[in-house]
Amino acid sequence: MVKRGRIVAFFLVVLLIASAIGTTITGITKDIKLGLDLQGGFEILYDVEPLNEDQEVNDQVLEATAESLNQRVNTLGISETNISIEDGGRIRVQLAGVEDQQTARELLSTSAQLSMRGTDGKEYLNGSDLVEGSAQQTFNPDTNEPVVTLKVKDASKFYDVSKEIYETPDDPETPYPDDLLVIWLDYNEDTSFAEEYGKEDPGYISAPSFRQNGPIRSNSIMISGDFTVESAKQLADVLNAGSLPVNLEETYSTSVGAQFGEQAMNKTILAGFIGVAVIFLFMIAYYRFPGVIATITLTTYIYLILLVFEWMNGVLTLPGIAALILGVGMAVDANIITYERIKEELKSGKSLMSAYKAGNKRSLSTILDANITTLIAAAVLFIFGTSSVKGFATMLIVSILVSFITAVYGTRLFMGLWVKSRFLNKRPKWFGVKPEDIQNIEDGQEVEATFAKRQFDFVGLRKRFFAVSIALVVAGIIAIAIFRLNLGIDFTSGSRVSILADENVSSEQIEQTMEDEFDLSPKKSLFPEIITK
Repeated sequence: MVKRGRIVAFFLVVLLIASAIGTTITGITKDIKLGLDLQGGFEILYDVEPLNEDQEVNDQVLEATAESLNQRVNTLGISETNISIEDGGRIRVQLAGVEDQQTARELLSTSAQLSMRGTDGKEYLNGSDLVEGSAQQTFNPDTNEPVVTLKVKDASKFYDVSKEIYETPDDPETPYPDDLLVIWLDYNEDTSFAEEYGKEDPGYISAPSFRQNGPIRSNSIMISGDFTVESAKQLADVLNAGSLPVNLEETYSTSVGAQFGEQAMNKTILAGFIGVAVIFLFMIAYYRFPGVIATITLTTYIYLILLVFEWMNGVLTLPGIAALILGVGMAVDANIITYERIKEELKSGKSLMSAYKAGNKRSLSTILDANITTLIAAAVLFIFGTSSVKGFATMLIVSILVSFITAVYGTRLFMGLWVKSRFLNKRPKWFGVKPEDIQNIEDGQEVEATFAKRQFDFVGLRKRFFAVSIALVVAGIIAIAIFRLNLGIDFTSGSRVSILADENVSSEQIEQTMEDEFDLSPKKSLFPEIITK
């Protein structure tokens, strides 16, 4: 007897999902921020120079200064920041979607002016009172919690400051204690601690208290609080940058057009739609009814990916789009593994319910292996990567997690409603299984695996496969050793050319002119990338 209630529940769930997608997808896609390669922005190149002859601009100085710049541009509400350190003591800053370029230039060009003040704005210390490069993230030996340690040049001066702040009486009308040493970067007199206190992203860096330990007589200071390892590291970098006597001199600045242009982005999106549509058609044509289920779960997967990415306030770049498409492949792969197992179980003569349970159980371990290995690779890219690599890894991690949920649990939900309704009993064609291919389980017949209606002894040929794999790996190593990798401008030095042209000149015309007049094809290593305004 067919249980129609489960079928009705299936259509209600599908209708609910379709309604949610139809009513919210436009707002979600509109709110997703685009990266520098998709919307363009503003670029500035700085020379980092010391303010006195005793200071050496080394790698540590450059890294701390880059972190200081990163802290500043975050206050602009910029969707993507690319800060890179170049040879010769230079730092290149690329800002995506910057509307007020003059504000960005003014904010970035000033030196990192670190100050430590009371809650009333009175300055007690500044960056020159700290020992250069002394701030570091470490762990409290008593609690093993992340802390920041630093050193001051004059221990007696810091004792006087800590004593004065410690003895400051609290104001009953303020929600915070007054024994706080507020750390500011580029303090603005128009901004008060009272206005910034309690905000999710306040204008000050930190506000440690002396209440627990009282005045400090040592030149070694430990700042503890509700830190994570990352936030403690960021505070240490800011303190180091603020104590550096360096000056940033702008040597170059320009507006940066989208590297691939709006037209190329539209083509990319169109290609993605076509690719996904082809996948849908293939799944429906080959797997029949399970293909319809896969289409629903894949649509849900794409929607959830965009929704989660928008919640994360993520930045969508071309590498991110590549990770999204890769996630679609992972989700399709999980569906194919499950459906193939169900088909094999049906061919062995099992009932639909038994085939459904056995197929899900036996395919789960394979799907887990594929997702976990890819997740490990994505985690490595996220930990050690920078800029667009980290963005690609973020999108890939989200894609893997969401694809696993939709491809495994979503498929089981929808398929289970139909299987348990008993409507599909004795309908093997709905699963792409011909009745004549079903064996009689009572006769003890076994289903032999075939490909294109031919049998292959893959296990018996394993030695040949191993030999071919080893030969290919060795050939690849030899080829890399002899010919080397053709590194792009991201990994090696090169040249950058800015071309000023009329507004009605397209990037294709510029590329053609370079090829015809100057013999500078963008395919050659001299100009591996062309950026047009």
